[in-house]
Amino acid sequence: MAQKSRADIRDGVHSRIRKKVSGTAERPRLAVFRSLNHIYAQVIDDRSGKTLATASTTEKALGTSTGGNVEAAKIVGKTIAERAQKAGISTVVYDRGGYVYHGRVKALIDATREAGLNKHEAAVKESQENSNDEE
Repeated sequence: MAQKSRADIRDGVHSRIRKKVSGTAERPRLAVFRSLNHIYAQVIDDRSGKTLATASTTEKALGTSTGGNVEAAKIVGKTIAERAQKAGISTVVYDRGGYVYHGRVKALIDATREAGLNKHEAAVKESQENSNDEE
């Protein structure tokens, strides 16, 4: 039996996750796609099949010279949060797309929280970190 590549394994994980995660008009899905050179984020309402906001490192407006690093992911996260809020969205369901919550994906998601998306999650995360520090 032939060995699966990392990309094939991630595709399987992604399809299993997509069966469970879906976005609504009230709480759309923020999907993250990561390539070697760029990172992309979309806010999607799965019920109507419409993309509500997008941001990626390929956009000249973001002014990122290189898209394959953590700093660029933070810029994309901040931008997608601003565009989502402009569209009237305050909470989202995060879809990492089978990627581990680490590095560029973590930077993008944390930047969206810092910019104001899912404020309640940021508050819960801070209180958990504070309780861990006290122990």
